[in-house]
Amino acid sequence: MAQTALEKYVPAIRALAGRWAAEVAADREAAPDGDFVCSPAGMWLALTAVAAGTRGATARELRTVLGVAGPEAAALATAAGRALGPADGVAVATAAWARTPVHRAFRESLPDVAFGHLPSAAEAVDGRAEAPVDPALLDAWVRRATGGRVAGLPGRPGPRTLLVLVNSLALKAEWATPFVRSRTRDLPFTDASGVARPVPTMTTKLPRPTHAWTAPGADGAPVEVVALRCAAVQVSFVLGAPGSGAADVLPAAWADQRDRRPVAEDAVTIALPRLSLRTRLDATAHLERLGAPSAVAEDADFSAMSPEELTISRLVQDARLTVDEEGVEALVVTDIDVRHVLSAPTRAPRTRHIAFNRPFGTVIFHTPTGTPLFTAWQATAPRPE
Repeated sequence: MAQTALEKYVPAIRALAGRWAAEVAADREAAPDGDFVCSPAGMWLALTAVAAGTRGATARELRTVLGVAGPEAAALATAAGRALGPADGVAVATAAWARTPVHRAFRESLPDVAFGHLPSAAEAVDGRAEAPVDPALLDAWVRRATGGRVAGLPGRPGPRTLLVLVNSLALKAEWATPFVRSRTRDLPFTDASGVARPVPTMTTKLPRPTHAWTAPGADGAPVEVVALRCAAVQVSFVLGAPGSGAADVLPAAWADQRDRRPVAEDAVTIALPRLSLRTRLDATAHLERLGAPSAVAEDADFSAMSPEELTISRLVQDARLTVDEEGVEALVVTDIDVRHVLSAPTRAPRTRHIAFNRPFGTVIFHTPTGTPLFTAWQATAPRPE
């Protein structure tokens, strides 16, 4: 039942992934060199939990962005976490801390969210709880949720922060057919500025050509897609024409099956750089441009969460992605802060070689539901760990 509930909203998550990729790619502070990794699923899970406490215009806007808001969002947040979490190699956790009254009905509607008291470094002044937050408890939770791979929250709660909701999504999976490490060698990679340099590059022949196809990007131009399987996830690598950007290329990873064109060749070989990406980004302004300005405005309506007048003061994410010969590892911590309102060939076999030797994208899907867990864009020469 949980999986079915999530699958209904996968199109909304994919739409968010495409629109958000354009925002992140254009954010020179988050992606100064053009590289980025982010988690549409992590953002959606965290925002869906918060959207359960909205009413009025705020609920309508978040429903447009997320596909759901209000009371039904709570049940969906729970179902989605349970659908993704048990998958082999995938772990999902959510927790919230508050020092403002939170409606009991809101807490009980999110049974898988651990609620706690938001610790202060000093006593609140005049009952407004505007005191520095001691992040030690929150950072300890992040370390436990990520197995120590993330030291703490992506950012520091401010003195006016009244509620913090944190979602952690992590995965580690081995390729169904690993790359042979001895075949990895330095090959040229031409970055977005046109500079070519050697980078460690893995090569392999796909087990069958059905692992590669061409699909239209957001601008309609053809994009080459290669899909590699792990136990619980599918990792799609997408390559557009020279000069293509992330916003145009990444959506080809989830193009409709009817729009996919199998390669005509009998076999496909690929050359794929090892890569390691990390992005810390403040998506607060992105949420406004995605269509939910009231969620971060003074007229936000979180009255189903608390009797206090609240608004989202910050939405931040810390995401990481590593791809090597053995498999893929990715994790993300999403942090939302809330404050007061202020057929048989008859010819010689042909082979297509797809070299990811220029800017390319990566999308990691949850195989049972098709949810895009992570999206990434490699614009510079990859820097493996």
